[in-house]
Amino acid sequence: MSDVKSVILVGVGGQGAILISKIMTSGLIQAGLDVKQSEVHGMAQRGGSVSTQVRWGKKVYGPVFGEGEADILVALEKMEALRYAKFLKPDGVAIINDYQMHSMSTATGAEEYPADPIGAMKKCFSTIVVDAAKIAMDLGNPRCMNVVLFGAMCDSLGADGIDWEKVVAATVPQKAVDINIKAFRAGREAAKA
Repeated sequence: MSDVKSVILVGVGGQGAILISKIMTSGLIQAGLDVKQSEVHGMAQRGGSVSTQVRWGKKVYGPVFGEGEADILVALEKMEALRYAKFLKPDGVAIINDYQMHSMSTATGAEEYPADPIGAMKKCFSTIVVDAAKIAMDLGNPRCMNVVLFGAMCDSLGADGIDWEKVVAATVPQKAVDINIKAFRAGREAAKA
């Protein structure tokens, strides 16, 4: 099973983790890989913590994996990176949006927002930090923050030969193709900085 790779996408409901997983899954399938995607876990409505898992390789037997098995963790919100860090392999990569959004648990006081979630992740994992929210705002559409983050994680997938821009264009709504291609490119560049 060494050819199988795993990604966990996490965030707060409404941030677009599902769109990222759809783009990724579509591209990997087009590349001829066996891909399995889990259902979203957690409170999927706006404000709840959510996660989805994607696995791919020559042959994948199931979509769900356990703690310490993710090659990549993508966090659309920085506290969620800490919440799900236990799923990342010690040599895994965390791609984190430097963005704070209170989930239901922190907004209601049931949980305290950590002081420095990105700093804590950097102590344990290889970490790429991107201010996807600011990049999306600078592009003129804050809703494409998720595609900025997908661009930032794209090179970490190790899936060379996939025309990710074509996949993004085929997956997002037609009226939003241009802005999402710009978001993808900006995220990819930001990850290299």
